[in-house]
Amino acid sequence: MRNFLLTGVLIVSTFGFGQSKDNFSIFNRKNEIKIGTIHLLAGPILEGTYEYIYSKDFTFGSSILLSLDSTDYYNEEFSVTPFARFYFQETKEYGAQGFFVEGFAKYFSGKYDQYNQFGDTQKTFTAAALGIGVGKKWINSSGFIFETLVGVGRTLGGADSRPDAVFRGDLSIGYRF
Repeated sequence: MRNFLLTGVLIVSTFGFGQSKDNFSIFNRKNEIKIGTIHLLAGPILEGTYEYIYSKDFTFGSSILLSLDSTDYYNEEFSVTPFARFYFQETKEYGAQGFFVEGFAKYFSGKYDQYNQFGDTQKTFTAAALGIGVGKKWINSSGFIFETLVGVGRTLGGADSRPDAVFRGDLSIGYRF
């Protein structure tokens, strides 16, 4: 009888005083970090992204891109890209997932080859751009993220040394915490 009473008290105390799992749900977490996989695999380019979930439909964050090899043919060596995203999903019970539209600003620097009569010379540039992108994000119940993104932007300013347009896109994996 004593074992039965002890077992009953343990079960009641476990269910009666246990913490609610709703507070720890993956959809109540507000921070995400992601790594761009295509940039990392295609060339030694590291792109990390932080995203803060402000509401179920709106997030903002920033990406930092760093080229790890100065001899590659990718013209960006460094960039900082703040962005804001608006999510469009049919059900509103889960936040910041599904199809999204993104507006971004980009500050970047890099190098380009200048061809002239005396041979090739490599010059550097610094520029800023504004653009728009679209994508989709999937989240599993553990907090792991898979995201697709593609976007294009127009470079601001009139210098000849910078590119006229910028591309933003990758397949990213990450974690929501």
